[in-house]
Amino acid sequence: MSMETSAKRATFRKLHESGHFVIPNPWDIGGVRRLEKLGYKALASTSAGYAWSIGRDDGQVTVDEMLAHLTTLCAATDLPVNADFEGGYAADPDGVAANVTRAVATGVAGISIEDITDRELYPMTLAVERIQAARAAIDATGQDVLLIGRSEGYRVGRTKVDDTIERLVAYSAAGADVLYPPWVVDLGEVRAIVEAVAPKPVSILLHHAGINVADLAAVGVRRMSVGARFASIAWAAFDKAALSVRDEGHLP
Repeated sequence: MSMETSAKRATFRKLHESGHFVIPNPWDIGGVRRLEKLGYKALASTSAGYAWSIGRDDGQVTVDEMLAHLTTLCAATDLPVNADFEGGYAADPDGVAANVTRAVATGVAGISIEDITDRELYPMTLAVERIQAARAAIDATGQDVLLIGRSEGYRVGRTKVDDTIERLVAYSAAGADVLYPPWVVDLGEVRAIVEAVAPKPVSILLHHAGINVADLAAVGVRRMSVGARFASIAWAAFDKAALSVRDEGHLP
């Protein structure tokens, strides 16, 4: 491991210790360069954004392809990169551990693990074992890489905040450094999550235009990401331009 990678990881951990920050999600080097110039302090990959850029749907990128993509992103920037590592590209804890070990070698500063498969959450016991396995795998490398435990309940219609809190507290106890409940947007629910897992930091998705960074920071959120939102906005603009040329004969 280079000292540069070590420094990026130390910077990333420091960012999570106080205040708040936004971590945007580029899917190619052009996006990385633009976000660097705009002054962002860290970046995260987006599995959906990358998949769309190579003509796939989210979830159709293989682990080998994702590892190559992460290696490219990390090598291209001095900023720390958090890996959107989906569900670890395996269901069983041993498989998750093996893939997380490979992910650490790409140079990432953080690795996010989801608790969902086939539009359904893993049973709690298995979900916790998967986080424990990811934690042990990172620790075995000796590298300072953050583990982000994601609970996808709201994504699949399980919108009882107490259920999400139960999972996030369990993932925290299993070794997650950061807790992330995508699609939770109600400030009262966000505050309850922040308080439940304190002092560990919480990451929240900027799910739509009505969600404000300052409001999230005020209830204690440490970091905010955009997920695939930049990518979906970019492709929507592409489609609008392409349709205008096809149907109207000119650019919009």
